[in-house]
Amino acid sequence: MSKIKKRTYTSSSRNEQAALTKDRVLQSAKKLFELDGFEDVTIEKIAKKAEVSIPTVYALFQSKRGVLRALMDEALPSKQFQELVEESMEESSPIRRLELSAKIARQLYEAERAQMNVFRGAAILAPEFQELEKEREMRRYDRQEVTIKAMVKEKSLAKHLTVKRARDILWAFTGRDIYRMFVIEQGWSPHEYEKWLARMLINSLLEITSL
Repeated sequence: MSKIKKRTYTSSSRNEQAALTKDRVLQSAKKLFELDGFEDVTIEKIAKKAEVSIPTVYALFQSKRGVLRALMDEALPSKQFQELVEESMEESSPIRRLELSAKIARQLYEAERAQMNVFRGAAILAPEFQELEKEREMRRYDRQEVTIKAMVKEKSLAKHLTVKRARDILWAFTGRDIYRMFVIEQGWSPHEYEKWLARMLINSLLEITSL
């Protein structure tokens, strides 16, 4: 029994240490991206700042692109994001579902706000980031299909819209750039942004008779 407990303890300790190392590498990379720009940061620089070996960084993230992907994905904790998505899927009111879409957008971009300048600079300078961002946006586009299909099924989607056009509108309005322009550049509060976004989605996507 003692041997089993020792192995369990050792495994748990190693997992905890690996998580701490991963977080230290990510935080070091984030600071370097902010200070030096994505293009000028190397795996070697990240390893040095995080005080880990270069092979450790490669083992955790495979590449600089992998580090950036992890930074993007960690902005909003996956559990919190999934809970919001599940709440939206279970909601029967089309108005409430669109309000939840606005809430998801707000919480996502609020969570990654501190990283937004890093992402924007990388997108301008690095083709590999543009590919990564495109992948991420297509995942977001695909996830939103559920919301539009539910509206079609319940006949709440505006009659002049095709499914494709409705998906395009939902995807565009809930994009990062609108949040950045309104909240960061024009000084809107996150609450104002969320309420405006919800109204725009409701007015743009729903059949008036269903309101």
